[in-house]
Amino acid sequence: MNDFDRESMLEMFIFEMNQLVDQLESTIIQSESEYNIDQINEIFRIMHTIKGSSAMMMFDNIAGVAHSIEDLFYYLREDTPKNIDYKRLSDHVLSGADFVKEELAKIQDGEKADGDGSNLSKTIVKFLQQIKGKDVAPEPDSSPPKNEKLQASPVSVAPVPSVSTEPQKTFSAGDKMHRYRVKIHFQEGCEMENIRAYTLVHNLQVIATDITHEPADVIDEETIPIIRHNGFLAEFSSTYDYGYIHNHLSATVYLRELALEELNAPQNFIPAPSEIPAPTPTPEHEEISPAHAPTESALPVDSAHKKGATSSNMISVNVNKLDALLNLMGELVISEAMVTQNSELEGLQLESFNKETRQLRKIITNLQETVMSMRMVPLSATFFKMHRIVRDMCRQLDKDVQLDIVGEETEVDKNIIEHIADPIMHIIRNSIDHGVEPPADRKKSGKSTKARVLLEAKNAGGDVLIIIKDDGRGINTEKVLKKAKANGLTHKPDSEYTEREIQQFIFLPGFSTNDQVTAFSGRGVGMDVVSSNLEVVGGTALVDSVPGEGTTFTLKIPLTLAIIEGMSVLVAGAQYTIPIVHIIKSFKAQPENLFTDPSGNEMITERGEIFNIVRLHEFFNIDGAVTNVCEGTLIMLENGEHAVCLLVDDLIGQQQAVVKSMPKYFKKVRGLSGCTLLGNGDISLIIDVAGFFDK
Repeated sequence: MNDFDRESMLEMFIFEMNQLVDQLESTIIQSESEYNIDQINEIFRIMHTIKGSSAMMMFDNIAGVAHSIEDLFYYLREDTPKNIDYKRLSDHVLSGADFVKEELAKIQDGEKADGDGSNLSKTIVKFLQQIKGKDVAPEPDSSPPKNEKLQASPVSVAPVPSVSTEPQKTFSAGDKMHRYRVKIHFQEGCEMENIRAYTLVHNLQVIATDITHEPADVIDEETIPIIRHNGFLAEFSSTYDYGYIHNHLSATVYLRELALEELNAPQNFIPAPSEIPAPTPTPEHEEISPAHAPTESALPVDSAHKKGATSSNMISVNVNKLDALLNLMGELVISEAMVTQNSELEGLQLESFNKETRQLRKIITNLQETVMSMRMVPLSATFFKMHRIVRDMCRQLDKDVQLDIVGEETEVDKNIIEHIADPIMHIIRNSIDHGVEPPADRKKSGKSTKARVLLEAKNAGGDVLIIIKDDGRGINTEKVLKKAKANGLTHKPDSEYTEREIQQFIFLPGFSTNDQVTAFSGRGVGMDVVSSNLEVVGGTALVDSVPGEGTTFTLKIPLTLAIIEGMSVLVAGAQYTIPIVHIIKSFKAQPENLFTDPSGNEMITERGEIFNIVRLHEFFNIDGAVTNVCEGTLIMLENGEHAVCLLVDDLIGQQQAVVKSMPKYFKKVRGLSGCTLLGNGDISLIIDVAGFFDK
């Protein structure tokens, strides 16, 4: 068999491995107290797939760790031992998942996956021997790993097969040889059928010899349509019986149909899944190699077929292609504006043209909504990862916390999800480390010893609100204000600060109320990540705390960053675009409502409330703009719970704006988030409303 280009397969390998690791962590978190047979089978299947795919891609260190975990769950599945330390079992599996994720991150960054998983494999094998009752020294503790290498006494670990064209199984002259023919059909839409066939042959090499297959050169991409329509046919010889071989082949990933025939048997038949004979267990003294052992498919052939019919409606698309499609969509919106707003059409009565452009506008709007929906991703994956953080922190801080998740089906743009995962993680860590009291303290204060943290997402107009709420001790505003003063962050008397303003200090760079640096806090970088990451996507963070009752963090983020509804305004002959979601209203000022406070700030009263006035031309040092507040137009803008009135010359109207990032050679300017191209070809700068609230 010819070798294959591993580099061309890395992207799909990383994608599938990350999905499997997520499934693994999900199963572990859900069943940490005790595993049922379905969960054991699921973990066994995941580790079998990770091992096989990693070995095929020649990442033997990943395959080795997966192999040791697979051995462990093979024993749990076959022998169903009692009195298992499930927490320690979960720690070992999660350590393996962390190792796989670290190696995948290296591969994704173009680095060499050179992590040493031998100590971890030895520790897992040692744990397996303890379960079997072997005379092995107990492990020193069962706490989760703290990023140091695990130590264990030398234990032999079953070798992991490497990619080779030579059979790994050796047969003696006295072995009874069986000849088999198998035909495999993969699920529709699984893609890369040639590589999946190569993996199947690779896995057969460990238990079979004299392997032939059709197509002969499965690595050739021209064989993909052949395998897709005709299936993959292979013949081989093995000493293992029919049921053993059938179970082994049933674990093939994306299997739709399996037809296995023993050529030299007196009677050839394919039993139903319930009729498959149980293979003889591997002898106790042998090293368990799952490639030699019988395996179960996560899906019987019938259910796999049904799932295949459903999964054929789904395909994986490279996000770069979606980005390109979105850019073309933006260009289409701009081109439509250039046509419909052409200056040569002014004053002309074109009823037919106007009717057709309205139809065009309708089609473009529908197309735009479809393209945007393709980029929308539910928050469920991001939210569920927080279970792992809560679990590990509770184990290390000796706290008892229950994480409740609500609204995880809420969708946001994929690019935004990449920026909010870290803020959510840091807030939850902050809530558990700072907010939640130890069980003894909670009991003294009359609270339940089990603390609760709520992670909720919900839509709010064109934004998404993410709420993280705990029932801990709350924020000590006196301590926060004292620390802020010590760091030189205050600029007015203490008595003039509201509770909300003091609480917002925790988002400033370098701010921490911890006197000692711990594994989770004290460096003043956690909550700063929240504000900086949200700033990139135009989001805001608010905190509200009640001493003794708990703290609530509210993150407000836009649904998407690509195409926004904007209000075009005029200042000194130039157009600027303000996102509609921040506009409360626009109005003309009356002289009797204007005044200046003792600090020299311009203020206006509107419906019984007082607001600051920000002159846009002064903010950006623009000459030639309207300077009389009563002659211009005031736009009331909100950012969180604060509002200001922005002075502009005039309003032009509402229109869609395709957001373009500022050129890299431009220095970042406070108050600007990007630019957009107008229908007449001019460039309009997009206002970053948060910039007006910095002071």
